[in-house]
Amino acid sequence: MASLGSYLHRHPRLRLAGLLSAPLLWLVVAYLGALAVLLVSAFWTVNGFTGEVVRQFSLGNFRTLLAEEVYRNVALRSVGVAAAVTVICVVVAVPMAFFMAKVAPAGSRHWLVIAILTPLWASYLVKAYAWRILLANDGPMDTLFGGPGYGLPATVLVLAYLWLPYMILPVYAGLERLPDSLLEASADLGARAGRTFRSVVLPTLVPSVLAGSIFTFSLSLGDYITVQIVGGKTQLIGNLVYANIGAANNLPFAAAIACVPVLIMVIYLLAVRRSGALEEL
Repeated sequence: MASLGSYLHRHPRLRLAGLLSAPLLWLVVAYLGALAVLLVSAFWTVNGFTGEVVRQFSLGNFRTLLAEEVYRNVALRSVGVAAAVTVICVVVAVPMAFFMAKVAPAGSRHWLVIAILTPLWASYLVKAYAWRILLANDGPMDTLFGGPGYGLPATVLVLAYLWLPYMILPVYAGLERLPDSLLEASADLGARAGRTFRSVVLPTLVPSVLAGSIFTFSLSLGDYITVQIVGGKTQLIGNLVYANIGAANNLPFAAAIACVPVLIMVIYLLAVRRSGALEEL
């Protein structure tokens, strides 16, 4: 045992490989392996008479997705919901994060971070059903504001509430790294608040917002529980996947539908890669 320890001490790269082997193996098997199985099974079909999976290559599932208008509408609706949730989170998160990073006293900032993280300690379902009570007919929201009730707006509202911390934290981290001396220098040179924001704050803010949007956009794009709880008759991509796995018992078609958000997120990640947003995660 001592000889093994001394051998690893003399070979740091081998020691590093040993430390990383278990998590990398888990990543390859559990995550990349699952994606590979998903992609392969998307090209299978289901026998309409027996209901058994036919493991032969076919593009039928993807032809159906492209040909049927209902699936195109659901995909566009899902992207629209994810984009709306992201925009709402940005509008709310930027002033909150700026206050936490630049206005609040240094001694209270960690308490504000804890306050932002506190909702994440509660169960997803508890928070979603709490919003169902708030949005119900004759509920608090209906009594005070006359709506919105269940439906697409309620889905966007609840998802924005659920994923808001994932936008606040990257923006806060980015703004915290912005030196106060730059803001002071901008003011000393006579720049107004708008010019300071565009020239000093915005270059730091944009990568942080893009980093947060990766979370809010992807989590909203694949969500199916919230829309079932407060969405009424609204259908999103996640609902179609769930329905084809359950009642329809069509796993290959569910896999083909699930490839849509995966493809969208791959394109999105490639688009923001050069912005430096991934470094903010």
